[in-house]
Amino acid sequence: MAMGKRVAIIGAGVSGLASIRCCLEEGLEPICFERSDDVGGLWKFSDHAEEGRASIYPAVFTNSSKEMMCFPDFPYPEDYPNFMHHSKLQEYIKAFAQEKGLLRYIQFETLVSSVKKCPSFLVTGQWEVVWEKNGKQESTIFDAVMICSGHHVYPNLPRDSFPGLDQFQGQVLHSRDYKGPEAFKGKRVLVIGLGNSGCDIAVELSRFDTQVIISTRSGSWVMSRVWDDGYPWDMVYVTRFASFLRNALPSSVSDWLYVKKMNTWFKHENYGLMPLNGTLKKEPVFNDELPSRILCGTLSIRPSVMKFMETSAMFEDGTTFEAIDAVIFATGYTYAHPFLDDSIIKSRNDEVTLFKGIFPPVMEKPTLAVIGLIQSLGAAIPTTDQQARWAAKVFTGSCTLPTTKEMMDDIDKIKKKKLEWFGQSQTLLTDYITYMDELGSFIGAKPNILWLFLTDPQLALQVYFGPCSPYQFRLMGPGRWEGARKAILTQWDRTVKPIRTRAVSKAHRPQPFYDLLKMLLFPLLLLSVLLIFC
Repeated sequence: MAMGKRVAIIGAGVSGLASIRCCLEEGLEPICFERSDDVGGLWKFSDHAEEGRASIYPAVFTNSSKEMMCFPDFPYPEDYPNFMHHSKLQEYIKAFAQEKGLLRYIQFETLVSSVKKCPSFLVTGQWEVVWEKNGKQESTIFDAVMICSGHHVYPNLPRDSFPGLDQFQGQVLHSRDYKGPEAFKGKRVLVIGLGNSGCDIAVELSRFDTQVIISTRSGSWVMSRVWDDGYPWDMVYVTRFASFLRNALPSSVSDWLYVKKMNTWFKHENYGLMPLNGTLKKEPVFNDELPSRILCGTLSIRPSVMKFMETSAMFEDGTTFEAIDAVIFATGYTYAHPFLDDSIIKSRNDEVTLFKGIFPPVMEKPTLAVIGLIQSLGAAIPTTDQQARWAAKVFTGSCTLPTTKEMMDDIDKIKKKKLEWFGQSQTLLTDYITYMDELGSFIGAKPNILWLFLTDPQLALQVYFGPCSPYQFRLMGPGRWEGARKAILTQWDRTVKPIRTRAVSKAHRPQPFYDLLKMLLFPLLLLSVLLIFC
């Protein structure tokens, strides 16, 4: 597309802001439509659930640490906590939008009601976007569209899967509508679902003289945010070297190591939390208090609900939970884009079918991209930035997509691998580092590790053995950020800064490469001693 062509961006959350910025970098003209009165999307808190918008509860904290979930050229202030309350993250998102001059491209309190191909689509690839503001409806022609409306909007409440629920006399709600523990104090609450929301809500309720049971169909690994030596989990776990080992080792060895690591904190089988298939790399639950609440007896885990009665529920193991006051369904969300023809994104078997989780493969012109739908153990912000960079380059023609057949073959290949890694799931899951590097290779921004070892070994050691932080993806190539090297070399300083409020000795920082060397040298030393004395 020629310079200055217009791109409609739907939603001004982190995906939308990344898309605006990336369009500007490529010389495109973005116009973003946001139905609320501010940026932030999911992280813009409201004390009541609003139609068509994501909704979070007051006690939400991030599960990714600040150094791993920033925009790649915009680090958090060093005094920000490593895991942030939603209000702190919203401050950062607003600061990013202001710093990058993105607010002028956003039309707030504007609802997109329709996105359709223009009659000339086969030639132009253009879209007609119908939007409403102040009771007036207008339409505009755009050269491309980026859908950034997220996937935490339309709740999945599977009533048909729970016989007797219609006869249940207590309160029934989805976690989307939960806004605090006050209304449930002293009551008996059943939470359906062992995801992050279900566990957060159950743990919070268990502090308020509330008897809580979590019902889970398949169990889950539960991780603390605090990992080895007290460092944030993702700065220790999400590294290129660890990713290499997971992919290079035989699956039996890799699976054994994974299960062993997941069980390091506590033995999941003793708490009723053990996943049915523990080797699957599904996203674990992050909760620092759940095992403690189970130990204290204020919360317990049960299997799936077999049926509901008027005031109770029977579980698959034959046990019952009596005198239930409320049932909270923490059963996730469904993918929906009511302004768009379903067949565009769900082009096969009513399943989301997108090349690299972004582009519909069966389309005459690659002028529609979905940003932020993919999920992984990595953070959403750098992922959406990488997706938007590639999409903007496809729109301008500086990057091209494969043929429809090649894209469909790739989707099938990834689906098969996803089944092996994550099991059966409707969620678009992927391996974070592999995915980010793949997108980086498309745009010429994948870090060249060998070149770094030859030219800048100090940086290379941090890039390969240290955290795979977002700065790595703006280290080289188009969109390179001059401050990326410094940000990588100082990331541990910013990690320690907010927690080291009483300095009694020199701050410690991980040295994974030297730890690995010591681990490898020990058997050699032992062997040499044996040879000397034998």
